Amino acid sequence: MVRFLIRRLLLMIPLIVGITFISFCAMSLVPGNFVSNLAMDPRIPPAVIKQMEAQFGVDRPLLVRYFTWFWDVLHLNLGVSFAYRVDVTNLIAARALNTVILSVASMLFSWLLAIPIGVVVAVRQNSILDRVLSFLSFLGMSVPAFFLAFLAMDFALRTGWFPVGGSFSPDYPNLDSWSKVADRINHLTLPASVLGLAGMASLMRLMRSQILDIKDEEFVRTARAKGLPERLVLFKHVLRNALNPFVTMAGYELAGLLSGAALVETVMNLQGLGLLLLQAVRSLDVPLVMGSVLMGTVLLLLGNLIADMALVAVDPRVNFGTLTAQ
Repeated sequence: MVRFLIRRLLLMIPLIVGITFISFCAMSLVPGNFVSNLAMDPRIPPAVIKQMEAQFGVDRPLLVRYFTWFWDVLHLNLGVSFAYRVDVTNLIAARALNTVILSVASMLFSWLLAIPIGVVVAVRQNSILDRVLSFLSFLGMSVPAFFLAFLAMDFALRTGWFPVGGSFSPDYPNLDSWSKVADRINHLTLPASVLGLAGMASLMRLMRSQILDIKDEEFVRTARAKGLPERLVLFKHVLRNALNPFVTMAGYELAGLLSGAALVETVMNLQGLGLLLLQAVRSLDVPLVMGSVLMGTVLLLLGNLIADMALVAVDPRVNFGTLTAQ
């Protein structure tokens, strides 16, 4: 296990350098920069523009700017946002809670529905229920999440049952603890449902196919031959092995904390990391964009690592030696 962890952590270093360097170059390919956009304002004197270029370092060569940024990252400093003029770390941390809550809620919503529905349709293969739910799952996979977000916003406007946009009410700081929880849930219901429905269809199809692939395996037939009840065979032998891909997928959900909810946050005006990143890209706020990219990269790599370790814990056929050899 120690050898596996050391190897994976060392492999993360070139991946992080490569991804951040490519992202930095991509931002540099965009015409202009944050300061040149400000130069279009006639109220700002040219001398101030020159001073800001030197202050933000946008007048230096690309490699110098990247390695200066990366050197600061090694010292746990993500820099200062050009647009907000505050520390990038604090800015991301202030928005992270909303995205974490939204992503976790949507993941629980989709998984708690998709797994049992997938089991039911697999057990009742080719039944009317299977055909109807399979059709609905294909329909769910074909509808983009942002379109569902627009439908949810229209539903909220027409019915008035849910708030339109925002992560909490204006009087949220003055509420008591239980009222704050209720207010959060009320604002969270629609966006979490949108994200959950967008991912539930594919999860249901995956669970169905896993159950169908495993239920006729030799070890399952052996369990039935021993006289075990079908319910016990299904939940103890079939379902446990069918969940292996879901263990791997759970690790990648960490990266979704940054990127998965971006479109929904934008459409529904939720103050999370996705909307923050979009605003940073539009304003060419390089430190904020790079801080977000770095966090997403680290979350993806750590999620992959955690998923592999969890897979070893739940699947006796996989060990750290096998993973190290890959």
